[in-house]
Amino acid sequence: MEPSVGIIMGSTSDWETMHHAADLLEELGISHEAKVVSAHRTPKRLYDYADSAAGRGIKIIIAGAGGAAHLPGMAAALTHLPVLGVPVESKALKGVDSLYSIVQMPAGIPVGTLAIGKAGAKNAALLAAAILALSDADLSVRLQAWRAAQTDGVATDPA
Repeated sequence: MEPSVGIIMGSTSDWETMHHAADLLEELGISHEAKVVSAHRTPKRLYDYADSAAGRGIKIIIAGAGGAAHLPGMAAALTHLPVLGVPVESKALKGVDSLYSIVQMPAGIPVGTLAIGKAGAKNAALLAAAILALSDADLSVRLQAWRAAQTDGVATDPA
């Protein structure tokens, strides 16, 4: 089964954050792939990935990046597919630099930007699932069941 979601990140160290997106996609039964694609160190790889994604069956790209965080914006500039950006927490500025880099895209090159770190990676997977579920009734059922289980898992009492 070809992947419908592509997860890309700027370096292998970003996997610490981005595996949360992959784990949730797997839990929901969504085919995906994960690749290291640096906007700065491997620009040709980025171009080739974004240029070929739709033709390979990718429907949504989740792009995680830290620091200058150009990966999500550059991917969005190179494809018509929806790109969801996940700011990876950086040591210097705790991911705020990454957030600003991803969220401040110029008009005409949208990147859906999520929270910094693990929460952002998980929410990117859930947002990708919700988008895909618009045209996949089985996935819609699985996503609704996942959300119901999450709701049922919240305790009524604090202790």
